[in-house]
Amino acid sequence: MASSDANLETLNSVVSNTVALITQLETVIAEFASQKQKTNNDNVVATATTTPAPDALSLAHDSVVLIKAHATKISLLIINDPFTPTAIVKVLRDLTASPLPALVSAVQLCAAETYTKTIQRDLAWQSGRVLRELKDLVSRIPSDGKILKGDKKTASAGSAAGKGSLAATGTLWAACDEVAAFAKRGYAGNLVRKVEQFRDTLKDVMEELKEWGEETGDDEDGDEEEDDGDDDEEVNQVSEILAATQISDTQAMLDDLMNSQEYIPRDDPDKIRERLESCLKRLRLTTLLYQAIIKRRLKPLPHAPVPPTSTDSNNNSNISARLDEIIPLLAKIPERFGSLAMAFYELGPAEIDNLMDQCFFDAFAVSELLMKPWEQQKQKDEFTDWALKFQVEIKKP
Repeated sequence: MASSDANLETLNSVVSNTVALITQLETVIAEFASQKQKTNNDNVVATATTTPAPDALSLAHDSVVLIKAHATKISLLIINDPFTPTAIVKVLRDLTASPLPALVSAVQLCAAETYTKTIQRDLAWQSGRVLRELKDLVSRIPSDGKILKGDKKTASAGSAAGKGSLAATGTLWAACDEVAAFAKRGYAGNLVRKVEQFRDTLKDVMEELKEWGEETGDDEDGDEEEDDGDDDEEVNQVSEILAATQISDTQAMLDDLMNSQEYIPRDDPDKIRERLESCLKRLRLTTLLYQAIIKRRLKPLPHAPVPPTSTDSNNNSNISARLDEIIPLLAKIPERFGSLAMAFYELGPAEIDNLMDQCFFDAFAVSELLMKPWEQQKQKDEFTDWALKFQVEIKKP
């Protein structure tokens, strides 16, 4: 009995220490997620010639795989007889000795100067979620030496009794799986995925505006589906695409169908329809810009950024700096187009003009920032030629 009590006391002490450690690690990772913490790339440069730093995403992947495995052991040990404090203590000590510090190290190694602020922030945020869910599971380890039963074991998330340990384990698994998937996509893959999401938002806005135009009777012949595959002709022949997606002038036929203040007035004194046609043409072109950026600028990036060396000017830092300037713009453009759509629905010509200018100026700026290839020694490539065509077309009313 004395031995059993001592084992339970040891377990409770280790649980308390583990929760305290996870809380400390959460604070560290939260600073990276908010990007208040600065990584020091100088240390990486100084040691790169002798001991190259590991890929942060690969380290994160390996860490969460181990965390998931240890969490699974804990989850089983706290619901099955006999309750064995010594076994749980061993798992907790293994957990705090390697996987947890490794996950935090991965976030610290994911320097914004190399991986971009976007990758650093996303990895830190997702890793923080893993720690939060792990702490929740560890906190459920019984302190009385009795296995979990009833609602404490089986209650689903959102139930009145609060989720049980099995649901908590599932939530932790999902958090670990997200980090693992993020790591497998790699540096380039995550940037591609993020910009694809921005592009899809643009497509949604474009479809909503087209539908709004159709509701007012606007019959357009631009029924082409955009191909997400490798369609070089579509990307390179901008003028032809635009010509094929011109919105037909069917105002005369449509006027009889529109007599609501929610839609374009019959006489259209503010030329809302003319603005809508111009917007849809250039919005279509902006979605093609995103597609071209994904294909010609992001997909060619490596799975993992090349670590800097003491003799290298670190071209990757230049790439990351450019991306950190570009990604926020790529995120802002769909938001502004969403506001532009609202201005159309409200039939506000001044606001429409103002937002259209902002949207297309930002799109022009993105094309300019990405005009040159990543390689510093190169001045132009295929995307450069396409971007020049884009800039000519985006200026057209």
